[in-house]
Amino acid sequence: MKAIQLTNGFGFEELNLTELDIPTPGPHEVLIRMKAASLNYRDLVILSGLMPIEIKFPFIPLSDGAGEIVAVGQGVTRFQVGHRVAGNLQQRFFAGNPRPGVLEDSLGGPLNGVAAEYVVLHEDGIVHIPDHLTWEEAATLPIAALTAWSMLIEYGGLQAGDTVLLQGTGGVSIFGLQFALMAGARAIITSSSNDKLERAKALGAWQTINYSEVPDWDKAVLELTGGVDHVLDVGGAATMAKSINALRIGGTVSMVGFLSGLTIPEYDVTGILQKAATVRGSQVGNRDHFEKMNRAIAHHRLHPFVDRVFPLERIGEAFALLAEGKQYFGKIVVQI
Repeated sequence: MKAIQLTNGFGFEELNLTELDIPTPGPHEVLIRMKAASLNYRDLVILSGLMPIEIKFPFIPLSDGAGEIVAVGQGVTRFQVGHRVAGNLQQRFFAGNPRPGVLEDSLGGPLNGVAAEYVVLHEDGIVHIPDHLTWEEAATLPIAALTAWSMLIEYGGLQAGDTVLLQGTGGVSIFGLQFALMAGARAIITSSSNDKLERAKALGAWQTINYSEVPDWDKAVLELTGGVDHVLDVGGAATMAKSINALRIGGTVSMVGFLSGLTIPEYDVTGILQKAATVRGSQVGNRDHFEKMNRAIAHHRLHPFVDRVFPLERIGEAFALLAEGKQYFGKIVVQI
């Protein structure tokens, strides 16, 4: 089978298309013929060697993918040959809150990922995907969609009439827009591109703000709303203070990314106290969340936004586009 591997170290130049033996599923495992995989900022950080996890080379990257089960091991009861599935990022995170060690079970680092024609996973670490989705659409669900769903719906308790602030037009934020609309909430979305803001408006965003033209976007949000109920913060260090300021009293900021870095020097916590804010870090979501999200997606016939699709052989170009960070709307996918 074909697979993408980091052979001897980190970096784009270490991505190689290789030939490997097709793996054999053991007890309670399934063999999945992968059809598509999507890229996340997490993958880019791992590829760059900046994620504080141990990677053993050669290493197969990518955390998100969808495919068809083509063989099952002894004792498998949850799935059958022919089922369309996707893997949960944390393979043993089934329900409840994150537990110690959950990150050690993550696909695409430290575990091998899904950038291969065939992958073996434990039956407990996969879920059925909605029938109406293409392989490329389904491949976007495990991190971007599940992060937005878990933070807004499962942990955030988003309700009809609430207002959500979303940053940028990447995968998590666009799924956040879709789920907010699904729940009957209003969404405000920010971007430095007026063209992207127009696309977001066409999708149903209530208000849009160009943060290049309006640097004090948090104050603009307060003028519009008096404070939002929930913020999905993808920026991290450079945006957290303004995200908290944009909240209503008792609102929630979910930190789901760190595009601008992780360290906030000499941060004044007064804003958190004054807003009685909840600040929650994301570890994506558990299998139970994933299954409930997929039922909602199927019921509402929701379609993820796939901006660009690359063949597996051109995965380096896909990562370069992801690293650039400005030239896509939604998700970047590779076909396998």
